[in-house]
Amino acid sequence: MAEVLVFVDHVDGAVRKPTLELLTLARRIGEPVAVALGAGAADTAATLAEHGAARVLTHDAAEYADYLVVPKVDALQAAHEAVSPAAVLVPSSAEGKEIAARLALRIGSGIITDAVDLEASDEGPVATQSVFAASFTTKSRIAKGTPVITVKPNSAAVEAAPAAGAVEALAVSFSEKATGTKITGRTPRESTGRPELTEAAIVVSGGRGVGGAENFAIVEALADSLGAAVGASRAAVDAGWYPHSSQVGQTGKSVSPQLYIASGISGAIQHRAGMQTSKTIVAINKDAEAPIFDLVDYGVVGDLFDVVPQLTEEVKARKG
Repeated sequence: MAEVLVFVDHVDGAVRKPTLELLTLARRIGEPVAVALGAGAADTAATLAEHGAARVLTHDAAEYADYLVVPKVDALQAAHEAVSPAAVLVPSSAEGKEIAARLALRIGSGIITDAVDLEASDEGPVATQSVFAASFTTKSRIAKGTPVITVKPNSAAVEAAPAAGAVEALAVSFSEKATGTKITGRTPRESTGRPELTEAAIVVSGGRGVGGAENFAIVEALADSLGAAVGASRAAVDAGWYPHSSQVGQTGKSVSPQLYIASGISGAIQHRAGMQTSKTIVAINKDAEAPIFDLVDYGVVGDLFDVVPQLTEEVKARKG
């Protein structure tokens, strides 16, 4: 069976959920070989093996923490040369897309970004994408070289599939450009206790209808009752009611959760582009003609200040 490289996104050995999803997809098209880099790389092996990695290639060096992107590209290129895989899968984060693009250029291959599904074919992996603000679904495959594919979070359910997970040291020689851009400082992100927006299974978002920064508390309360992440429309972010890091939309983050709840969001195409692939969409808006209702699975026509608190209390009651 052909091998498939999976780039591991981890923090000091703790593997993030999008990587486990990649392993699930990789098993559809071949035998997963994980590539874990940096501090704690070897500590990822048990988790990766539990989810299907036949081998885990590891390498640790200060360059991965001290410099941007290029050292990881060097390492992934070395893994590609060592394995000759049928495909390379990378999480569809901002960093992941840059790594994938640089790798594809180096190895003379095509690239597909933001895939939402993968399937095998005689001509190579076929990737499914949602394009043009999720108005169309396309199926594509790379015609030249080794396919390099980035996959959106929440595109596949995480499935355990125990494998050998044999740890092997990866030989890496850094290029001259590896030390071109040095990281001079870091500011830890303030923890909200909520899931990462792009990885969350449930997202509750607020828009212009929330009416002000102080009113986002009711959106947060619903999110916390559901164990969800909090998002915001561009209108709410531009008004200064919520940070840009939580913006969902074409110029913000793209999410694809199991459940998306839009509160006071009209449904402009810019916002729809960032959440239209959500599995189930619920909208709460007092304007029955709001465009968002053309998209939803369930719609509530009503004042969010009445509906959202009642929904929060009902969720708490059922959980309690």
